[in-house]
Amino acid sequence: MQAMVKLVLAVSVALTLNACSKFRQYDGPEVTRVVVMKSSRQMHLLHGNEVLASYKIDLGFAPDGPKQIEGDGKTPEGSYFIDRRNPNSEFHLSLGINYPNKQDIENAQKMGKSPGGDIFIHGGPKRFRDRNKPDWTFGCISVSNREIEQIYAMVQDGTQVDILP
Repeated sequence: MQAMVKLVLAVSVALTLNACSKFRQYDGPEVTRVVVMKSSRQMHLLHGNEVLASYKIDLGFAPDGPKQIEGDGKTPEGSYFIDRRNPNSEFHLSLGINYPNKQDIENAQKMGKSPGGDIFIHGGPKRFRDRNKPDWTFGCISVSNREIEQIYAMVQDGTQVDILP
């Protein structure tokens, strides 16, 4: 009888821990492309031409136009890909975007500036930031913590990311 109670408790604890985990499982169709539409503040995860999931997003604090230099508060525009993951992000979870690309670097250098870097798709901040304002990031793409958990499970390194005006 005690063995049965211990087994039930162990299963209960395991299920509770799994439900509290920020790491989700995904076994659906492969996400082949992420499309960010800055003007409508939407992000779509696609398999081919099929939209698998859509999210409302926040952008950099100066979202109009493409990111050109470090500190401009803009979110990049163009074609990129996911190049890294951070399970211990200051923003719950995050997926790195390979900004700046060669063209971004050349454009910034023509202005005598740095293009910046560290552009991510991420959740909310662990430390206080005014996340209640729209477009609160420094150039990243932000979703809720629950949404980044789903996105983190669905989107793999190497996935194309198209960021449109």
